[in-house]
Amino acid sequence: MALSRVWLFDLDNTLHNASYAAFGGINEGMTAYIIEQLGVSPAQANALRHTYYLRYGATLLGLVRHHGIKAAHFLHHTHVLPGLEDRVHGHRHDFDAIARLPGRKFILTNAPRAYALRVLRSLGIGMLFDGVLSIEDMVMFGHLRPKPDARMLRRVAVQLGVAPSRCVLVEDTLVHQKSARRIGMATVWMQRWTRQAAKHIAPQEKVGVYLHRKPAYVCARISSLQQLRNFAPRPTPRVVRPPRG
Repeated sequence: MALSRVWLFDLDNTLHNASYAAFGGINEGMTAYIIEQLGVSPAQANALRHTYYLRYGATLLGLVRHHGIKAAHFLHHTHVLPGLEDRVHGHRHDFDAIARLPGRKFILTNAPRAYALRVLRSLGIGMLFDGVLSIEDMVMFGHLRPKPDARMLRRVAVQLGVAPSRCVLVEDTLVHQKSARRIGMATVWMQRWTRQAAKHIAPQEKVGVYLHRKPAYVCARISSLQQLRNFAPRPTPRVVRPPRG
């Protein structure tokens, strides 16, 4: 039933236009950090950032795994973002729609907690959520396991006291939704900010981004969070075995 549903909202490009407010500064910060810490050229730093993002789902994981970078140090120095509060914006009708949704609501973001709280304060929507799960909370057996790690997503459901099938992940990133659907979560692809960002992405960066298609693991595509009020996730497919004769 709807009242028992748990909503897991991504932050960047789901609740606000991070492509405008933050991503440019974060990407520049990551490149500068890699140049300083690893002593490589700007071109090499950008190549590492892109390679590790594609391989691990987060540049940070590659830096930790292959270069001994400390996660907290990296997260702090790449998310300073002076003037962030002046650039952050979302849509009030989206936030009103979140407030009306039945069930518990959490932020689930690969961003650091300090950054997530800055964004929520700037948007004035922190009170809409029952909690914030940031990348610092995604540690298992001493290792970071951010989205799209399916083990971490399953553990989130356990920590919240619900089955994965009662969770709905609202997200702009398809690979995260693929993992979530695999463990039984419902998935909603929020496309508003992704569509806007896609207009400015170079052709070689658009690999695998087909905004007019709906992969089988996506339960619904939306361009406004208001559309969540009509969302009724289909059940996870089950294998039916014939009775033994």
